[in-house]
Amino acid sequence: MSTAFRINPAHTAVLSMDCQAGIVSIYTKGDQAAFLARAAGVLKYARASHMTVIHVKVGFRPGLPEVSSENQLFGAIKASPQHQKFFQEPMGSIDPALGPVEDEIVITKHRVSAFTGTDLAMILRANDLDTLVLFGIATSGVVLSTLLEASDADFRLVVIKDCCADLDADLHSTLIEKLFPSRTTVLSAADFLKLQLVE
Repeated sequence: MSTAFRINPAHTAVLSMDCQAGIVSIYTKGDQAAFLARAAGVLKYARASHMTVIHVKVGFRPGLPEVSSENQLFGAIKASPQHQKFFQEPMGSIDPALGPVEDEIVITKHRVSAFTGTDLAMILRANDLDTLVLFGIATSGVVLSTLLEASDADFRLVVIKDCCADLDADLHSTLIEKLFPSRTTVLSAADFLKLQLVE
């Protein structure tokens, strides 16, 4: 844990990314209850500390007009009605253990990064948010893509490592242990709850 890292809640956004019911059930498997408990604990602490909570989800219009068949990842979803069900109700809903609650912001994206094609950057600028706390599914998907884009945009970053999940355990570990520390502060959920808050 980086004892030097400080968070000003007024300038911090916690991004819960792609934690939709169907995705959580596939990626967390036997750890689902524990994963949701950790993530819910992070969000509860963020709300109590007056940080901004933003939920990011994957979603499409009927027929997926946002997706090119040339896109290797999302083109496969467009070609498969079965896969599309994971982004429709009820599987496409954010897991109720995590929210959203009250007027929390929900951003729907059509690509891997939370920034691509969304108004996330505008919302962050409009609310003077310069620190992002990231977690979600998958580590090698939305977390990696969003982290790299946010790093290049000079945001201060935290990744909650045990609130991220990936089907490839080795890739998850490599990102968390080797790549992410060069761009962000990597913390456990328990360590995040101990961070010093400043005004």
